[in-house]
Amino acid sequence: MSVDLSKCLVIGVSSRALFDLEAANRVYETEGVDPYTRYQLAKVGEILQPGSGFPLIQAILRLNERVRGPEQRRAEVVIVSKNNPATSLRLFDAIKHHGLDIQRAILTGGAPTAPYLRAFDMDLFLSASSPDVQQALCAGIAAGLIYPTPSTLADPRNQIRIAFDGDAVLFSDESERIFQQQGLPAFHEHESRNAHVPLADGPFARLLRTLSLLQGNNPAESSPIRLALVTARSMPAHERVIRTLHAWNVRIDEAFFMGGVSKTPIRQTFNPHIDFDDQEIHCDPASKVVPTARVPLRLKTARRPGRGHERLSDCHPLQSIALVRSPPRHAPQSSGRDDPKAHDRRDITAHHGKRLSDRRSEGQSQSTGHPELCRRPDSCLRESGRGRLPRQAS
Repeated sequence: MSVDLSKCLVIGVSSRALFDLEAANRVYETEGVDPYTRYQLAKVGEILQPGSGFPLIQAILRLNERVRGPEQRRAEVVIVSKNNPATSLRLFDAIKHHGLDIQRAILTGGAPTAPYLRAFDMDLFLSASSPDVQQALCAGIAAGLIYPTPSTLADPRNQIRIAFDGDAVLFSDESERIFQQQGLPAFHEHESRNAHVPLADGPFARLLRTLSLLQGNNPAESSPIRLALVTARSMPAHERVIRTLHAWNVRIDEAFFMGGVSKTPIRQTFNPHIDFDDQEIHCDPASKVVPTARVPLRLKTARRPGRGHERLSDCHPLQSIALVRSPPRHAPQSSGRDDPKAHDRRDITAHHGKRLSDRRSEGQSQSTGHPELCRRPDSCLRESGRGRLPRQAS
């Protein structure tokens, strides 16, 4: 009998995101494929140390300790790597050594990984390779470019803590583009005028809904997951965000409207297992103190004559997001968490063992991952070059 991974949270993680493989990657980048292969085979037996994604993966897998029996697993982790089986021996030894209950892997031998992610019904993909992350986003899967390991990692034994930026991560970048093109007064006026109109889905909206369902009705102090929103917005732009989260029927435990103040101290205090943001100016300092992943949504191109803005790529994930609303503005709002079809969220029962409806057939147009909305997915795959190792081993 086949396993249905749609019943649980599924995280895909590259080998470089899970373990510290920077030395091996430098060999690959400076010397090439064959020296890299020899290096990895010679290092078999040397245990890899945790990387930036390790605390999150370890904490995610601990969700399964809260239930009984293999049929009720809440979370699954899939290794996603462009290595071949021979160069992956060291990776699997490290997984066993660190006691990670990881049962599945994708090893593409240099081919793009994005086409295989949907086969595992992934909710999130973490990688140290920018092209791989962009391809996953283009395929409609929440994905983050993980930064090098900070000096201090969050305690994996505590509740899972995840921090999100708002615009261009949880929400679409529609409002942020108004700020960038027209300035702060126009942005505030737009958000005040649309305070009662829910923001459109961003690339991480569906992941947020899945995590919210896993929170269940547990009190915040005993919930297995604690979520924070850390946004550069300030009053009066806060109202639309709060009303959107209410319309989505999701729970954010902590929210910080920074209004231009540095986000780094807040992130360090919240101490997340991972923090997601779309801007390097925020990710760079945060990555020094907490595990950080950037959502690389913007692809810069040459400005057209007479135009003052950047054109989005034909295969840009925000094109997909811009075409959908969650829910449509003319549609009635969800009546509550017990609505199994609300917002195309993952249908997980109180025991996380039985799907209430098939999200792939119900309300697919609400999802950022509709395969038809990405107009040129082949162009993303061509960036890495099918059939050969990419610029970065993962």
